[in-house]
Amino acid sequence: QVQLVESGGGLVQPGGSLGLSCAASGTISTIYTMGWYRQVPGKQRERVATITMNTSALYTRYADSVKGRFTISRDKTRNTAYLQMNSLKSEDTAVYYCNADLQPLGSPRSSDYWGQGTQVTVSS
Repeated sequence: QVQLVESGGGLVQPGGSLGLSCAASGTISTIYTMGWYRQVPGKQRERVATITMNTSALYTRYADSVKGRFTISRDKTRNTAYLQMNSLKSEDTAVYYCNADLQPLGSPRSSDYWGQGTQVTVSS
């Protein structure tokens, strides 16, 4: 069974930094991409950043609202993605969800998997 386990998050003052990590575990054949999404009550979940996991070259994508402030990275050997968040703003407050597009061992196709979510609150 595949699981995404998130860690990090919490409360930080505006202008501060936080880091999130997400580790995929279980019987996995291939992880194609991992990423972070966020959601606030009453709004749709939005993509924050994604990174390819099965390529030698690093391909990343960021939401315009976080470019230059957030950095997504990976450790392919640990099936883990990280999100470093700097210069945090109050509007970054949300529940952050890890996502992975991966193919479990023995499965003919890939599927989306989600973490349980972690709260990030930016407030003075």
